[in-house]
Amino acid sequence: MNLIDPPVLADIASRRGVATGGVATATLDTLNRPLRDLRLSVIDQCNFRCTYCMPRETFGADYRFLPSAERLSFEQILKLAKAFALLGVEKIRITGGEPLLRRGLESLIEQLAKLTTGSGKPMELALTTNGSLLAAKARSLRDAGLGRVTVSLDAVDDAIFRRMSDVDMPVSRILDGIEAARAVGLAPLKVNTVIERGVNDSQILPLVRMFKGTGVVVRFIEYMDVGGADGWSNTKVITARETRSIVESAFPLTPVVVHEHTGTAVNYRHADGSGEVGFIASVSQPFCGSCSRARVSADGQLYTCLFATRGTDLRPWLNEAASVEQLAAAVRSQWVQRDDRYSELRSTPRKPASGKAYPTVRMSLVGG
Repeated sequence: MNLIDPPVLADIASRRGVATGGVATATLDTLNRPLRDLRLSVIDQCNFRCTYCMPRETFGADYRFLPSAERLSFEQILKLAKAFALLGVEKIRITGGEPLLRRGLESLIEQLAKLTTGSGKPMELALTTNGSLLAAKARSLRDAGLGRVTVSLDAVDDAIFRRMSDVDMPVSRILDGIEAARAVGLAPLKVNTVIERGVNDSQILPLVRMFKGTGVVVRFIEYMDVGGADGWSNTKVITARETRSIVESAFPLTPVVVHEHTGTAVNYRHADGSGEVGFIASVSQPFCGSCSRARVSADGQLYTCLFATRGTDLRPWLNEAASVEQLAAAVRSQWVQRDDRYSELRSTPRKPASGKAYPTVRMSLVGG
């Protein structure tokens, strides 16, 4: 996606009739993909050092994360959410880093929970977390208006969990957080697991066994070459098809029939009716064609793809002088130019004249 200077961008939006409040609820990109989902990062810091996301050799003690003064304020984040609602967004997911490290997050969620979509429905509000602080915060998050939670958990074996997260913390702490979230009604609750060949593929069946019959949906994600995964190789990818075969070797599954597939996961139901398991084939069967997600980083950069190399700075429209409608027009002007489909083009990586691949935005800044 090409970047446009703010004055020119605003002019484009104005000529399309959106700067004065006539913002369309259906905002389509060049491939006719609507803007429906917003991922809002509230912090780029994390208390884990997962090897495929924030390896310690890169994100060490001297790594410079955003100081609090450079993060968007809650007021700015709320303004962003209102603007995206005007453009047709129906779901907002709070991400990080680890979002529960952001102080006072419940007050932001309380404000976001009052928003409605362009069609007048309540805004769907979710959060993704590593679960380390969830046991202590589940009740306050629910009381603030959070709808549901997704917990990232790559192993239930304590040794494998500690090795992958690279922290001195027992996996029981994450499991306690999941149980606390279930107890307060943060549902449907999902557990996302990234499967890396030779690292945690032994955890596929234990994870299914752990959550079968609990109402928690385990979703297995193919290992992706996202920002932070410097050692990524296709040989480390276990495809969703392979993972499903492993699950079905012990637990018979039946497909969940959906009339319109708009999500990232393909879900299967346990044949005995005791819950569901999901598979996200982000490498072997990319879903770029239905991607409706925009991401805004903790410092106010708009990214239209998880694999983006550059973002668009929205801060010029986050001051008091700019209206929500003007901010929405600025976002729309970028979205309608969007042609991102990195995962479908993965076999032909983008490279500048130097021959080195462009670095993608780090996942801890924009969320997964």
